[in-house]
Formats: sequence, C-alpha cells, structure tokens
Amino acid sequence: MNRLRPQARQIGKTLHSHLWLTLAVCVSMTLGVATASAQLAANQTHGFGNNQLVTFTYLQNFDCVDQPTLDLDFNGILAQSDPAEMQTPICQAVTEPTQDPTGGNIKHTAHLYVFIPMFSVDNDQNPNDAMACPSGGRPGELCGPALGAALIKFFGFVPEAWKTHPAVSTQCPDPNHPVPGTCTMHASSVDLSVTLAALGKTGPPTMPIFVPTPNHSHVVDNSRVNATPIWWEVRPVLILHQSDWPSADGSSGITSAKAMDDAEAAGRAIEVGSNFFLFFSSRLDSTGMQ
Repeated sequence: MNRLRPQARQIGKTLHSHLWLTLAVCVSMTLGVATASAQLAANQTHGFGNNQLVTFTYLQNFDCVDQPTLDLDFNGILAQSDPAEMQTPICQAVTEPTQDPTGGNIKHTAHLYVFIPMFSVDNDQNPNDAMACPSGGRPGELCGPALGAALIKFFGFVPEAWKTHPAVSTQCPDPNHPVPGTCTMHASSVDLSVTLAALGKTGPPTMPIFVPTPNHSHVVDNSRVNATPIWWEVRPVLILHQSDWPSADGSSGITSAKAMDDAEAAGRAIEVGSNFFLFFSSRLDSTGMQ
C-alpha cells in the first residue's frame, strides 16, 4: 500500500493542475467576452476604411442642414419664410446644401459613405418584417407593415435595410443599443421622397416621406481612417448585391472607397449626397480586422 501513495499523490497533483487550468481557461474566456463587448463605448460605432476596421467616436449630435432658399418640406414656402420648417429636422438624401454645419464649402467636407443594403437575401414578401418606428416615430412616418407594403410596392421586396431582423451584419444599429432604426447620435428618421423620385419610383415630391433610419454600415476614404473630430457629410450608397455587402469582420465585401467606386462604376451601387452631417473622430481599430 505504501508503494501506491506516491502514485496517488501524483494523480492528486495532476487533477489539481487540471482544475486550475480549467479555471484559468474559464476566467480567460470570461474576460475575453467582457473585452469584446467593451470594444465600443456607448457613443461609438465601427466602420471600414482602406480595407481595415475603424472606430468612430461621436462627440455631438447630428445636423441636417437647411438653407434659406431650400424648401425641404415641399410646401411651396422657402425655408427663410417658413419657421415651421425649422422645428423638425428633415434629413433628406440626394438634396445637398452648399455649406456644412461650420459654414464651410461642402466641397471640402469629409465624406462618410453610409452603405444601405437595398437587396433582400430571401426575396422577402412579408410586410410585417419591416421595422417599427423607434419610440413611435413622427406623425405620418411609414413604419411596420405600412412601411413593408410600400417597400414591396417600390422595390418588389422588403430590403434588408428596413428589416427588423436583417439577414446581414450591419454597424448600425450598434451592439450597445440594438434597436432597429437607431444609431448613436444619429437621426432616427430620414426623408426618402427625393430618393424615390430620383429612382423613378414616384413623381416629383410634394411632401416628405419619413421612414426609420435604415440598417447600415460605414466606409471612409483612405486618408480619413485616422481623423480628429470633424463634420462629415453622409453620402448614402445603395448596395444592390449581397455579394458586395461587407461582413462584420471585413473579410468579404466592400471595405474601401476604391472598391466602392468600382462597384458604382459597374452599376452594383448608387451613391448620392445628402443634407445629413455627423460629427465624430475616426481611428484605426487596435485589433485590425476582426
């Protein structure tokens, strides 16, 4: 019996070692999950630039610029004589002011390419799959089944852009606040009236067509991957093919302005301007592509 004691002690040491190893692995996994979930602060989103992952830090609210001679609500009264037009932000794609929120010439304003998935992975014909308006939306805003029905009428399906549960990964909504139609420091609704007219889906706009802010991802120019806090013009880019959509880790799809330009030239994407501006800094993510 005495000859077995050293072996028993060795087995005990081995089990003790394995127990600590198991505990260490569990702790490491827990810390890894905590680190991953803490990658973005509440005022941050991810984006792509130069085929790399970047992090945006938003430092103040958005601005949808209206100018004295614009008529964003199409009521026939120029903004300079229409105080009611000043009371609700009208964030309108296609329409571009001549100045950014600083008063600077928009030709010199940085570009934020906002990718919008205008395809349906499953040719979705169910209007109930369209997102509701966050917090009820604004009066007359298209939400839920009514939004879904309108999208099916215009595009033949419910695009992933306005699905409550899109079948592709997007950077907005962000993991910290995964509510459809929202993103930190963004407007929660946009006006599609001019876009639909430009695409030939409707006649000339006679009033705004407000919808929830679509699910989207971001790309910046190579020269802007590391940028101090500045104003950026939101330039919506309609992505028409699923194969071009960037995956969450950036291992596939469009993750640079060059690739975006190539897709536009091939007719697989459509870029427009807007009167929508965001204020944030950009930096290369410390982990690179994930």
